[in-house]
Amino acid sequence: MLLIYTTFAALSLVPDSLAPWLDYPGLELWKFVNLGIFILLAWYLHRRFGSPIREAFRSRSETIKRELAAVRLERDQALAKLTEAEGLFSKLDSELARIKEQARLEAAAERKRMEAATEQEIGKIREQAKREIESAGKAARNDLRKFAATESVRLAEEILKREIRPDDDARLTNQNVQQLGGIRA
Repeated sequence: MLLIYTTFAALSLVPDSLAPWLDYPGLELWKFVNLGIFILLAWYLHRRFGSPIREAFRSRSETIKRELAAVRLERDQALAKLTEAEGLFSKLDSELARIKEQARLEAAAERKRMEAATEQEIGKIREQAKREIESAGKAARNDLRKFAATESVRLAEEILKREIRPDDDARLTNQNVQQLGGIRA
């Protein structure tokens, strides 16, 4: 309202000779005066309240920039994790095949090791059995020799008892005594 009154007051001070130029359609003086008053009022408000508003905008701008930087950092981290996860998934099949192959090779190596250990154990058992058989054979031969010697002595005694008569016994005893006597002399 104040603006309208000021404009009319300004027009009343203008001489009548300039009035037609001031009232040219599209070029009315009151519009320019109104614009000037608006600019002066805006300039005053800006000088009076512009600094806090500017600081608020600046602070809000800085906050938005920090939040954008944080969001970009989080996005970059998420993309890095996504890339890492995709890399792991792409390597999963090859890693699984590698693990299966390694398990197969380890199983084959274990099988060979067990076969070798079994063969070695069989060899040890065979050697031990051979030694036991040889030992049992030696013991049996010794027992057989003892038995043969005992039986030979027994059979010899029986034969001697049957075939030697008392007169042969006396003659042999005398002969042994003479031999023993000849040896001492």
